Amino acid sequence: MSRMPIAVLAAWLAAPAGAETGVIDDHALFPEGPVMAGSTLVYAQYAGNEVTAWDGKARRTLWRQEGCGPSAVIPFGADWLVTCYDSGTLAVISQAGETLRVIDADAGGGALQGPNDGAPDGRGGAYVSLSGPWEAGPIVGRIVHVTPDGVARPVADDLHYANGVAFGPDGRLYVNESEAGRVISFAVGADGGLEDRRLFIRLYRMGEDAGAYPDGIKLGPNGNFFVGQYSSGRILEVAPDGTLVRVHDTGATAAPNLTFAPDGRVMYVMAVDNTAGAPYEGRVLAVPLGD
Repeated sequence: MSRMPIAVLAAWLAAPAGAETGVIDDHALFPEGPVMAGSTLVYAQYAGNEVTAWDGKARRTLWRQEGCGPSAVIPFGADWLVTCYDSGTLAVISQAGETLRVIDADAGGGALQGPNDGAPDGRGGAYVSLSGPWEAGPIVGRIVHVTPDGVARPVADDLHYANGVAFGPDGRLYVNESEAGRVISFAVGADGGLEDRRLFIRLYRMGEDAGAYPDGIKLGPNGNFFVGQYSSGRILEVAPDGTLVRVHDTGATAAPNLTFAPDGRVMYVMAVDNTAGAPYEGRVLAVPLGD
């Protein structure tokens, strides 16, 4: 076990305590890539091949497609963009759950290998990570910019398993490189291209072990980044300057992704309790953040 730096220990102890965590879904099959639609929580179930919606009272299947392996639901204009990790496609679906379009190649005809996560670009399109194969060896992860008319233009490559994607308060695009245990960022050009690649944080320097595996990343309502991990149930809250603010320990085996209630007082966590194999049973948690 590595020795935890004093600054990291202090941040750990500063995590809010005493508030009870609720359970939204006690049998989710690898829950991932959540988003809020008003007051409704929408999330993917990778091993369940479905997108699920919870309106605060009941859950329902919004969309389902066998073989998809959905890993994220991304705002896409008035619709949703669903990343189908297993089938190598992007499905555009309406908010009512109707399939509107399927994107199966990039602008040059290249395969979409491991579509994983993404973030809306604010102009009706989205940036989407293509992780590449699950194995750690090949470094072939990419980012594509998907325009509102469905054209997926490659804008970054040579990423070591590109995963979570989020815009920062500085307008840069932040991307988790899972197999490298780090988060990097890009400046966004006027044409939507990415440039000026920079290192943001390395997880092992924040007290996580050498195998730390950043998965999802979201910008919180307080302006800090929240980095989910598949390697543990800990979510790192990091200031825009790269300083660790606190660690939110969910108690789960893994906490790959998250989003926030509209009032910013609850963090919805996608928790995986069985990481050993399919169907990757987990839960969807409601974690109070306090003041």
